[in-house]
Amino acid sequence: MPALPKHDQERLDLVASRLYTAVLSDVVDSLGFRNQAMDARVRPVWDGATVVGRAHTLLTVDIFEVRPDPYRMEIDAVDSLKPGDVLIGATGPSTRTCLWGELLSTAARGRGATGAVIDGYVRDVRQIREMAFPVFAAGMKPVDSAGRSVVVEYGTPVSCGDVLVHEGDLIMADVDGVIVVPRHVEEDAIRLALEKVEGENRTRDALLSGMTIGEVYAKYGIL
Repeated sequence: MPALPKHDQERLDLVASRLYTAVLSDVVDSLGFRNQAMDARVRPVWDGATVVGRAHTLLTVDIFEVRPDPYRMEIDAVDSLKPGDVLIGATGPSTRTCLWGELLSTAARGRGATGAVIDGYVRDVRQIREMAFPVFAAGMKPVDSAGRSVVVEYGTPVSCGDVLVHEGDLIMADVDGVIVVPRHVEEDAIRLALEKVEGENRTRDALLSGMTIGEVYAKYGIL
């Protein structure tokens, strides 16, 4: 297996083109990190959405009054996105507020972000679908966040989809869900995932040739 690219964008492109969440989940399990897949409530808001990038975290709390300058920290968080980032929105998860919508998606894309994962509600789904910006969320609700929630910090560890996410962790999301690869093990995880994909391709070919699952598993150890 050749060395992984050192340039971060090349590494993210490699993950996006060769891997998928299920295989990454398997390898981080094998590395001892068995709680890296977000809860199934966090789903793509439009069919076919996929995203790979670096976690840029923000945390909200529910409030019960309209405050002056309600979007200040939210604006700061989105404006601090970098190319290749995935906005990770931890809301509690709240059923009261709606953190994300079309304009924030547009702003995130303008900053070079590759998508957003929100453990909470989003809105403007039709527009987000039309602009093909990858967003994963726990549901949809048409309300505004003003007077319902406020961003209290960003760039710090958060719990999103019941997974602890640190700034800079590798994020991959597709139709199967969202996987978080801790940055300090990502090189091993990516290398093992690439090897596993090659093994799965051999396994698939063997099954198509008529071998039984038992025979294939005994030969390749992959199921």
